[in-house]
Amino acid sequence: MKKSIKFLSAAVLGIAAVACSSPEKMAEMAENVTVNCEPAVLEVVAGKIDATVSVTYPADYFHPKAILEVTPVIVYEGGEAKMAPFVYQGEDVTENYKTIPSEGSTVTEKVSFDYVPGMEKCYLELRGVVKYKKKAVDVPTRKVADGANTTYMLVNKAGKADYKADNYQAVIKQTAEGQILYTINSSVVRNNQLKSESIKNFQAALDEIKANERKEITSTDIVAYASPDGGEELNAKLSGKRSETAEKAFGKVTKGHEVEAPVNVTSVGQDWEGFKELVSESDIEDKDLIIRVLSMYSDPAVREKEIKNMSAVYKTLAKEVLPELRRARFIANVEFTNYSNDELVALIDENIDILDEEALLRAASVVEDNAAKAQVYKKAIEKFNSARAQYNLAVVYINDNDLAAAKSELAKVEKDADWQNAMGVIALREGNNDEAAKYFAASGNETSKENAAILDILNGKYADAAAKLANASCCENAALAYILTDQLDKATAAITCSCPKSSYLKAVIAARQGDAEGVKANLEAASKNADLAERAAKDIEFAQYK
Repeated sequence: MKKSIKFLSAAVLGIAAVACSSPEKMAEMAENVTVNCEPAVLEVVAGKIDATVSVTYPADYFHPKAILEVTPVIVYEGGEAKMAPFVYQGEDVTENYKTIPSEGSTVTEKVSFDYVPGMEKCYLELRGVVKYKKKAVDVPTRKVADGANTTYMLVNKAGKADYKADNYQAVIKQTAEGQILYTINSSVVRNNQLKSESIKNFQAALDEIKANERKEITSTDIVAYASPDGGEELNAKLSGKRSETAEKAFGKVTKGHEVEAPVNVTSVGQDWEGFKELVSESDIEDKDLIIRVLSMYSDPAVREKEIKNMSAVYKTLAKEVLPELRRARFIANVEFTNYSNDELVALIDENIDILDEEALLRAASVVEDNAAKAQVYKKAIEKFNSARAQYNLAVVYINDNDLAAAKSELAKVEKDADWQNAMGVIALREGNNDEAAKYFAASGNETSKENAAILDILNGKYADAAAKLANASCCENAALAYILTDQLDKATAAITCSCPKSSYLKAVIAARQGDAEGVKANLEAASKNADLAERAAKDIEFAQYK
């Protein structure tokens, strides 16, 4: 953790150093030695405590025939950790250690310790022993830094696996349709058309819609056409007249089957789209050639000419296809209101068998209890062999931390981006960070990037983590990454949830901003969590506020 004020373990004395004539003198005059540590407050990064210690030995301090062993030691609650000593020699010593000349010198050393629990409240000290001939004299121990900051350990290491989405529709668009047919070049509606099977089915559909409280007709369309034989202008006029007679016929058709919705009347003219559809669905031998002509030419006259040139085919078209295009369609546009979330939850217990795959997936998503979720997903797997339900069942097991069961389910589904991410989460929770990193990289989706940011924080790559978490759903990890990169304003903005962990992060931000009241208020809120309360008591972030 960077601080604006550096910690000096001993002030430089404003007196001249006295030449040391013995190891005892070196020990006595040790107060003239200046020690500086960077950082002044130790920080744990990626499981390590690293620092740089600079020691300045003044002129005439170091005995020319003495050897000085300096051992860096971290002292913490429950124990201490030592490094191998740094060894220095006077200029008359012929060993292969660093030489400190009589005119004085500054030596700089890197110190590194593996973090162990308890070091969040510790200090770094240097222990020295002067050796000369057969004498060994202890130099007064020098404390050089306090520590250690473990803020990065606040990272949420659980990782996240997303559920696959359902395609459940709260409102389903439907249509009910009937049609009447005209004779060639006529706009007269024949009586038999008002009693056709198509119209009877349309009327029955209108009655069913009216009786169904979940269905509502939002509008109706009357669409009139002409078959694409004959001139374009002639057919446009004919289609227009058919739209007028069809509108009158619609009134007769719906009498007793009232439709309380706007009626939209449209004249299309030549029905080339309907023509293409009927040809595609037919058994006509040269239908591919006909469809190719439609794609090659956009001009209606040219299309008609080219098709008529296929004389044998045209006879079949005139008999089987074109009569079906001299028509008017009656279309009721319907909205079906699907089961609400509450209804879906109730149906899980009351009548789960009526739910289709999408309804089961939606029902599982709104159930809070993981055991109940699992049962609904199992039903979707059993009934519909649902791959999404199989994957989502694995996510349920991940959220329950039943990693063996999650792996078993994931072995049955496609290895897509979601699968890669889920496997990465499992590896992360199992402590296989290198394996997790490979899975997250292979996934490449947004959630896997957030999960990869966890590894960045654990590995001390705070800037990389902050970049990955710029649009994160996990506000805690995003805020932490910003704290660790000294972007405190962004850290504050990132915290959008209210929980003890978020309050703790706010307390850290307040401490770094010098806001004593903010520290106090947020630590009070965070202390509702016993683990955070215990941590706060030892956290060096709050040392100056205790």
